[in-house]
Amino acid sequence: MTLPSAAGPAEARAVRELAAAYEQMTEQIGRVIVGQKEVVEQLLMALFSRGHCLLVGVPGLAKTLLVSTVAKILHLSFKRIQFTPDLMPADITGTDILQDDPETGRRKFVFLPGPVFANMVLADEINRTPPKTQSALLEAMQEHSCTVRGNLYHLPSPFFVLATQNPIELEGTYPLPEAQLDRFLFELVMDYPTLEEETLVVQQHSFSPLDKIQPVLTRQDVLQFRAALAHVPAAPNVIDYAVRLVRASRPSDNGEAPDYVKRWVRWGASPRASQHLILAGRARAACKGRFNVACEDVASLAPMVLRHRLIRTFQADAEGKTTDAIIAKLLEDVPQE
Repeated sequence: MTLPSAAGPAEARAVRELAAAYEQMTEQIGRVIVGQKEVVEQLLMALFSRGHCLLVGVPGLAKTLLVSTVAKILHLSFKRIQFTPDLMPADITGTDILQDDPETGRRKFVFLPGPVFANMVLADEINRTPPKTQSALLEAMQEHSCTVRGNLYHLPSPFFVLATQNPIELEGTYPLPEAQLDRFLFELVMDYPTLEEETLVVQQHSFSPLDKIQPVLTRQDVLQFRAALAHVPAAPNVIDYAVRLVRASRPSDNGEAPDYVKRWVRWGASPRASQHLILAGRARAACKGRFNVACEDVASLAPMVLRHRLIRTFQADAEGKTTDAIIAKLLEDVPQE
């Protein structure tokens, strides 16, 4: 199978190299992170899709370590923000400070960049800070820029936000608004390791685990791969499947949603979910060594793309229907062809 005619030699070569680089990255990450293979793969696909990720898991599952490891193997600038109830927007974006000019002897305002000015930003326990501070990331995540005192500052490229949440501790937390959740490409759920994996974690414990890995890609490599993915084609039937799947999640009267969706879902996924299914599908196809998006890619990525975008009803809670269970039923009922 050949690449589409729109792809030049550089893009074609980049797409061919991405699968090999993807294998090297997963191998390097595996030296530090035991298990969590699917989460690692999905996180890398999100990064090449220009998407942000929300990592959900109980404490101690190496969420923060995973993000630090990915930043090192990609050789990108990395900043960590520990979200707390007293964190202010300026603590994230930066602020103007009054500074003496040694040449004129006068004072002037100088912008001091905050931790958001990095290629990869870890928003640790993002739901522990109030909405006012959470919203400071909205412009950064969508526009890749931030505005401070009326001045617009562009963020470095590539720019990724990887946020973590603890799903079991709700005291003193502020749930993310739907508008911000929709900015995340994936919601990835990290579960407990198996018996064998946990045993290996204990045996391989190290106080400096990042010393085990080496950078695999450069910043320029990441930008080249991202540009090349735009040339991976998605056939009309694949796009149609992604759109039908997302539209079936909306409990409206258009006749496209099954009855159980109308009973269990209060709000369905937005058109951004349809876009993200295809964008992430391009990355998954290229990472797997294929030059076209298949319906299989869309179906495989649907749980990560949709689980944070569906708002369940009280009826769903009463019947014990989780978001993942609803998505699984949709994948069974919406035909791929």
